[in-house]
Amino acid sequence: MNGGVLTRRELNRALLARQYLLEPAPPGTTVESVLTHLLGLQAQSPYPPYLALWSRMAQVAPLDLSVLLESRRAVRLALQRSTVHLVTAEDALALRPVLQPAVARGLTPGSPYGRALAGVDRELLARRARELVEERPLTTAELGAALVRELPGRDPTALGMAARVDLALVQVPPRGLWGRSGRSACTSAEHWLGRPMAAEPDPDGLVLRYLAAFGPATPADMQAWSGLTRLAAVFERLRPRLCTWTSEDGAELFDVPDAPRPPGDTPAPVRLLAEWDSVLLGHRDRSRIMDEDVRRQVFTENGIIRGGVLLDGFVQGAWKVRWTPSTAGAEVEPLSAWSRDDRAAVDTEVRRALGWLAPGGRHTVQWSA
Repeated sequence: MNGGVLTRRELNRALLARQYLLEPAPPGTTVESVLTHLLGLQAQSPYPPYLALWSRMAQVAPLDLSVLLESRRAVRLALQRSTVHLVTAEDALALRPVLQPAVARGLTPGSPYGRALAGVDRELLARRARELVEERPLTTAELGAALVRELPGRDPTALGMAARVDLALVQVPPRGLWGRSGRSACTSAEHWLGRPMAAEPDPDGLVLRYLAAFGPATPADMQAWSGLTRLAAVFERLRPRLCTWTSEDGAELFDVPDAPRPPGDTPAPVRLLAEWDSVLLGHRDRSRIMDEDVRRQVFTENGIIRGGVLLDGFVQGAWKVRWTPSTAGAEVEPLSAWSRDDRAAVDTEVRRALGWLAPGGRHTVQWSA
């Protein structure tokens, strides 16, 4: 099916609807279902996934996610763009094989780590690394130090990175648990979950799921989100099952036929995005969610992606939160001209977030110029 032109606002509303940012996930939707639909949540730091779920679910408690990690129904491991994501156990086993080329891109022969590994038997190294982490969970640094005892003279950091690439290593609790802290100690996904990886990568299935959560989109958008390359051929293979649209700048957009595409004038409530929120990283062309001048202020030079404030569906501010069980405070920075009503609506939503983080505690909101 070929559609017409989709405006920027229509693409924005489609993205928000699929990300549960236009309307929260329907009542009765489980955390596991949300994680599955969104293909996981960006999780470089322990707490952003909790706030990401709060912004997308009407009824969710922090322990709803924490218990999934403790019960091994969700895990943290390197996936899209070789960055840590929090996904269901089923998706850890299904997604890692298809995303393996993206995980391995930082360890090509010409890279610094790749050069440091020249001449190393990677299969033998992976087997020994698996034995070590399945004996007891280790951080990447600890694993590299253990491996270098068997390969004297090698760079231990490179050895640890090779193990991270060649094995699907999951971070074990208490890392990532609500209200607790822990080292990034890892073991193999197969050992932790008691099941093998998917027998064959399924790029077709990944494209369909990506479009359901982030579409309409181009192959280049999905490549930016996933870290994979040469996806145009997969989109072409799936073309009979997809519908196509055109963006205002003439790009061909692919989509799954039954996904929501609300009108561009659909009201969009104030929403708060966690740091590294996946919705900000889902496309090469991010104009559907923020202007370029805003992007430069949200995507910092040191790799931190700030928490965003959505006004009328677009990032128009940034926020940062700190909390303890008894206090919670937020700093809010408008990145465009806000009306008095905008400021009041954002203040209400920020205070709602602070109440969720520190119920019954003292809450403060500081505004930046």
